[in-house]
Amino acid sequence: MKIYLFLLPAAMLFSCQQNKPAQVPETVKEEAGPADLPETRKGMIKVTILYPNGEGMHFDMDYYKTKHMPMLQRLMGDSLKAVKIDKGLGGRPGEPIPYLAIGYLYFERLSAYESTFGPNAKEILADIPKYTNIKPVVQVSEVLQ
Repeated sequence: MKIYLFLLPAAMLFSCQQNKPAQVPETVKEEAGPADLPETRKGMIKVTILYPNGEGMHFDMDYYKTKHMPMLQRLMGDSLKAVKIDKGLGGRPGEPIPYLAIGYLYFERLSAYESTFGPNAKEILADIPKYTNIKPVVQVSEVLQ
């Protein structure tokens, strides 16, 4: 039994590395800032931006972290309360990574998101091809806990 428990982490690592159509560049060391550590509360609005994996897809995590998200923070100003980024590492054992990256934007109210995204949509959307060829999936949610 001990042998199998020892082999499990290696097997999981190997299976997570199989069938990955796209590669995500290694991330650089992050420096925490105020928007990196959100204090989310019930009732806040969370905008989730998902970048699905697939054949021929690429995603430049360094550009996303150092250029795109800071641009959003600049354009959305104080309305944007927090920003978080996830880098996809794997899915279920033996399956490819479902999402190469996921970004999260937190706002106090839906109107704060709408009023800051709308006027800046053209600039924000024009920046996407600079870091990915993936069409992002966006979901707007209310934080429940």
